[in-house]
Parts: sequence; structure tokens; C-alpha cells
Amino acid sequence: MPEEKTKRAVRQLSPEVARKIAAGEVIDRPNAIVRELMDNGVDSGADSISVEISCGGIEKIRVSDNGSGMTKEDLSACARPHATSKIAATEDLNNITTLGFRGEALASIAAVSRLSISSGNWRMRASLLEDHLLEQIPAVQNGQGTIVMSEGLFENYPARRRFLKRAASENLLCRETFVEKALPRPDISFRLVCDGELRLDLPKDVSLEERFVSALELKEAPDRFVCLKADGGSEWSFNLVIGEPSVYRTDRRQIFIYVNGRRVQEYSLLQAIEYGCQGFFPNGTHPVAALFARADPSTVDFNIHPAKKEVRFRDSSALHHGISSTVKEYFRSFGINNSKTFLKDSGGSVLPEDEGKVPGFDFAEPSVFPKKTEWSSQNTSALAELAIAESAGGEGVRSRFFNYDSRTYFSGKSGRSFSGTGFSTRSFPQKAEVQEKDEKPLFDQPDSEGFCYIGTVLNCFLVAQIKETVYFIDQHAAHERILFDRLLSGKTETQTLLIPYKIKTEDENQEKYLENALPELKKAGFEGKNAGNGIFEFSTVPARWKGTEQDLQSALLEKLETPKDILYSVAAMTACKAAVKDGYVLDRGAAEELARQALKLPDPHCPHGRPVWTTLTKEQLFDRVRRTR
Repeated sequence: MPEEKTKRAVRQLSPEVARKIAAGEVIDRPNAIVRELMDNGVDSGADSISVEISCGGIEKIRVSDNGSGMTKEDLSACARPHATSKIAATEDLNNITTLGFRGEALASIAAVSRLSISSGNWRMRASLLEDHLLEQIPAVQNGQGTIVMSEGLFENYPARRRFLKRAASENLLCRETFVEKALPRPDISFRLVCDGELRLDLPKDVSLEERFVSALELKEAPDRFVCLKADGGSEWSFNLVIGEPSVYRTDRRQIFIYVNGRRVQEYSLLQAIEYGCQGFFPNGTHPVAALFARADPSTVDFNIHPAKKEVRFRDSSALHHGISSTVKEYFRSFGINNSKTFLKDSGGSVLPEDEGKVPGFDFAEPSVFPKKTEWSSQNTSALAELAIAESAGGEGVRSRFFNYDSRTYFSGKSGRSFSGTGFSTRSFPQKAEVQEKDEKPLFDQPDSEGFCYIGTVLNCFLVAQIKETVYFIDQHAAHERILFDRLLSGKTETQTLLIPYKIKTEDENQEKYLENALPELKKAGFEGKNAGNGIFEFSTVPARWKGTEQDLQSALLEKLETPKDILYSVAAMTACKAAVKDGYVLDRGAAEELARQALKLPDPHCPHGRPVWTTLTKEQLFDRVRRTR
């Protein structure tokens, strides 16, 4: 027998039930009270905010500030539903400049706890049992600011109280919220006291880097972080605190995104940071960073989440590109001095050499390789040829970089070795015969520039000495950078597609972006047109482009890369594939010239950001073996 349906009458909920339901959307645990009260303190113009919690905030939360304070009239209405001083009309929702605006926080706190607010000479109490009871008191904090206190959270809502965690866990959540609110405001001092013990004391008027490190209690020093800035006029601007490549994490939990002072869950902006970092945080690691973005209030909407944790942009493409390109340029120019120890004079002071440049070398535009010995005489344009031939899978040109005779050359851990002009799978011989009969001595005398090539170690590093400094040069990174520079300095060759790529835009903003980008894309080798209905057809691409239609669409509409960045990626990919790899054994002449050119590079980083070389000084070596002069 089917169950008989019960007809239920429609009725209006009592004010008490309605308030508890509404409060549950805003106040779900103690840290939500901390969040709302700290927002009010910031909105009041305070430059000092103190938070005290007891028993994880379940028994008591007390937030005091030295802001503008509240009048008797304000206190008599502040905890009623939808009472606020932040907005007055619907139009104000289009231009919100404060952290709070809904008028729900105090009413919600009063619905689930005992709320009291003291300001000036008055104190107000509100709860389900007390309706804005006012009493006159001695002046609070010398008449400055406001003290707001919540006690007995969920005493009248036992079902919700049972879902709270232990006091220690709630303490931790309150602390995280406190830090979240303190990060974007280094102009305000913040104090956190838990169960009578001072946990965090953050002074005001510090740099964003200092606030970031101290608030999160990072083990890294502030000088390992940098604050990047960009300004898009009245539409947007941002400050981005980000650590150097040696500061990394295995997850994204320490990447913070703020928009107009609010921390939000905005994947596209987090994605922009990570796009800019590509190649500098390998092996699944992520940067430590905090983005503080400002957007024109009329272009963003925070009124889509009860806790204002989400934001909707009218168009975030310009901000997205500004972030990713700024981060990318910073890491591309990241100085070589961050990956090596500074060269020092005999007095211990840092030598005033240009950053990333090797003392004693001329940094004019490097030639392909200087003319020297029989190797260079037959390789006037070897790098250019190798870049094209290798990327196309050619094998013949590679032989110009190696001495492919009948001798055997070690080629890495696999046990494979070079033999003749190809690979063999023979086991390692007991001894490698690599010494030419007329080969020069193992250690040369320094030349007029102080340069002396020593040899190859670990099948991938070229070792050279200049004065009292030994340079370890990554042969793959060095060759990759040389090829890359040549590719970008030459004319872009193109190829016509048999079937044009069709890139489909999702909205008018993407369509406008691509329309404006077409001239620059054409310069980079991507020739296309607007075919209508939001579809763009590309019939020509660079000759060295190895990507697909989806790759191009992702670069343009997801990563929002500029044509220059796309060309950069194409050249980087081509150079990487064509460059000598670890385990390739160069003859001594080729290795010496590659080392020479590596030390002359104006930017000694591979296209993906890795340093081409690092150093070990005589002083450092003496120190490691505990030797005195």
C-alpha cells in the first residue's frame, strides 16, 4: 500500500526560528564571529584591533578597536536585522568600498549568543532574550573606539553547538581567520590573545613582506620575498608578495587571494600567479604568495556568498594578464646572484660587478661560437642549423657538436654509450678512451681574460675557472639559452595550415580581446581573422609551432598570453629539444667554447628560469675543508 501523503499547511515562521536560520548562514562557528567583528573594526577606521578568545571562542570572543565608535542611537539599532551604516539604497551595492554592508552580522551574533557592545558612555546588550537593552557606563577606552563581546555561543541552539570541534581546534580556526584579516592591512596593529596568552602581536606601519612573514610565522626571512606592483589605471591595481624560487610548498594553501581587502576563493587569479611561475617551481611545487588586488567597485560583485568569500568580475582578463605577466617578468629577470654566492674581494665586500655577469668578460652580443680550432672552422652557423634540424628530428647536424669517431663515450646512467655515429647498447667499458693523441693537456693556462677550461664532470657540467672562482656550467641550460636567444633574434618563419584552427570565444570580452590581439599575433606568426559568431580562424602559424588548436586556444583564452609570450614559449620549446642533453659528451674544443659563451650570456638563465651556472670560490672551498690560509 502506498503511503498516504500528508498535506501540510503553509505558515510563516516565528521571528525566533527565522533569525536562527538566517544566523546559521553567517555564523556557523566562532571564527565567523571573529571575521565579522574584525571587518567592522577595519571599517571603523581603527589603527589598532585586539581580539581575545576563550575556550575556542565558544565561551567568549572580545574584539576591541580604537575606531570611530558608536553613538547611543547607533547602539539602539545596530543588532536589528539588516541594520547597517554602510549602504542606504540599492544603487550602493554597485559601489561597495567597505568590508561589511549587509547588516546581518550583529543580528546573527545576537541570535546565537549573548551580544554586548560598549562605546562611549553606553553599553548595549542583545540576544533572543534581551532586545537592545541600554545602560550608561563610565567612558570606554577613554571614549575611543568600540568593544564588542559575544558569550555563550549556541547556548540556545544545542544541535549546532554539538557540531563544534574541540576548543583547541576552534582556537586554530579563529587564529587562521585573525591572520587572514591582518595580512592585507600592515597599517593597522593587531593582537590575538587566546585563553589569556598572547599568541600574535603584529605592529603597524610595516611592509607587506614583513606583515606576511610575521603573521604566518614563516621560517623564511622577509628579504626572501618581494612585493611586485602593477597599475591598470582606475580599473585595477595590485600588490603581490611572493617568495623567491627557493621558497616553495607542496600545496597551494599558502597562496592567498584578496580583492578589495577581502580574501576570496578566486581560482582564475590563483591560476594567473601559477602561470607566471611556470618553469620556476618544478616537480609539483607551488609558490608562497599573497595577492592584494584592487578593482573598481563597480566592476565586481561580492553579494553572492553569505560570508563574502566569493567575487564575480565583470571582466577579469586585464587583471589576470597583469598578474601573470608581472610574475613572469620578475622570475625571468631573477638575478644570478640569488643562485650563487657573491664574488668577494680580499676585504670581504661584494664586488660591484653587474648582476649575473662574469668579471673580465666582454658582454657584447656573443657570436655563435668564437673561431677556434678545427671545430669552429666548420660550424660558422652551427647553432642556427642545430635549432632547426634538431627540432625537425634531424640527427646529422648534431655530429658537428661531438667528435663521433670509433671511440666510446660515456652517456649517463643507462649504460648506453656513443659508438661511431650512433648509439650502442653495450655495457660500460672498464675505461673510456677519450684522449686524442694531439689533445691539449687536461688543464690549460688561463688566457688573457683569465679564463681556463678544466673539463666535464657528472656527464652534464662543464667546469671552468676564472681567477679564484670555479664555475659549474649546466651544458644543457647553457646551450638551450644560446639557441633560444638566436631564435628570438631572427625572423619568424611561418607555415600555412591545411585546415585552419578555429578558436571559439565564450563572451564579448574574449571576442574583443582576440580582435585587439590579431595585429600582434600576426607579427608573431599567427595570422587569423574574425569569422563571425564568436569564432576566429587562424590559417598561418610559426614554422616551429608544435602545438595543437587546443594549445593555441588555451594560451589565448585561458592563460591569456600575449603574442610575445606565445612566441617565447615556442622558442623555448624548440631550443630545449635541440640543445645538448645530459650525458652527451662534447669534445674538448666544443665544450670549451660552450663554456666560454655561457659565461658571456647577458641573461644566464635558461628560458624556463633555471640558472645556467653556479660557482665555488677558493674562500668557500677552504672554509668547507676547514683550512686556513
